[in-house]
Amino acid sequence: MTKNLDIEKMALDLAMSGDIAQKKALNAEILDLAYEEGIYPSSIHNFYMARGRSEVSGFTVPAINLRSMTYDLARAIFRVAKKNNSGAFIFEIARSEMEYTDQPPVEYSGEVLAAAIKESFRGPVFIQVDHGKVDAKMFHENPDKEIDSLKTIFAEAMDVGFYNIDIDSSTLVDLSKPDVDEQQLLNYEVCAKLTRFIRQNQLAGIEISIGGEIGEVGGKNSTPEELRAFVRGCQKIFKDQAGASKISVQTGTKHGGVVLPDGTIAQVKLDFETLQTLSKTARDEFGLAGAVQHGASTLPAEAFHNFPETETAEVHLATEFQNMIYESKHFPEDLKVKIYEWLKTNFAKERKMEQTEEQFLYKTRKNALGPFKKDILALPAADKDAIAADIEEKFNFLFKKLNSVNNKQLVDKYTTLKRAT
Repeated sequence: MTKNLDIEKMALDLAMSGDIAQKKALNAEILDLAYEEGIYPSSIHNFYMARGRSEVSGFTVPAINLRSMTYDLARAIFRVAKKNNSGAFIFEIARSEMEYTDQPPVEYSGEVLAAAIKESFRGPVFIQVDHGKVDAKMFHENPDKEIDSLKTIFAEAMDVGFYNIDIDSSTLVDLSKPDVDEQQLLNYEVCAKLTRFIRQNQLAGIEISIGGEIGEVGGKNSTPEELRAFVRGCQKIFKDQAGASKISVQTGTKHGGVVLPDGTIAQVKLDFETLQTLSKTARDEFGLAGAVQHGASTLPAEAFHNFPETETAEVHLATEFQNMIYESKHFPEDLKVKIYEWLKTNFAKERKMEQTEEQFLYKTRKNALGPFKKDILALPAADKDAIAADIEEKFNFLFKKLNSVNNKQLVDKYTTLKRAT
């Protein structure tokens, strides 16, 4: 396809441009090309509701955060998907990641769709706002302002093909309350308010896939009672309106993992029994797809087969791919030294007394991805291709372990393809 000859330059221009008007124009052009090729930003809602009815099962959907080299790594994911006949996989970026990686929604969705065009992928592509997180401090100071800031992000994202949105108001859970419903009250009230906004602003014919969250990652493990209190609370407010199709829970992980003094990651014992119980409760009692696990990319490789075996609906994967970029033998050492020196200067106040230098750099280096985005994207194509090839092997491993293979036809069956107008 002759259009493929320009798509790489368009993707690079989109990422490099600091002009939001130019970004929007490039995104629109890429989106037009994607539709022409049969590539549709889509919602996974109907597919997930089919899982809630037990019409599909036996796999876990990988939701992958790309913090750097988005176009290159998205191409690798589409290659893996085509090789494995996979349709159930999600590209996502969190509210916080949009800021520290300097990837607004208009850029992120364009990079993903450009990658789909380049790799001749066809059909639905799921792009998601991960952790649409309510800042508890800001909320308690000015609730309307904090909610409005999230509405702005969601509206901006929906305009450019993010038809999957995870609302994280679990920051408002108050465990000091004696009753589980009281603990979850503010969580489900705010989630319901944001859900209503999304439903009122979604495109005709597209039911946005919405996720709720009952336990903040890194906190105490979630319980079936918390899940029931949250979903029933939302349902009282929604009435006949479609609510969430999945629920994120906490079962023992922490974003980025626990960093040891030498910079390596501690082994985490994930509570798969709880995850299985929560997924079953979500499906059997409420018709949802199941539970979602965050912060899993740094788990040991031998743990991943447990997700499909426990019928976990979705697993979020991020930090490991960032780590693989930084630690690749193809990542220039001089650039890494430059980044680390910048971190030592600009994030010195974040270093805790007990931290080793390795721990400090590991915890803060994500913050350099935005300021050094252009340096990374300007690496020689051979180096970027080599880094992406190594990470592609990891993607292939994960798709297979999560059994998210040979489901393209099922996804196509349940997914509405609609062009935004």
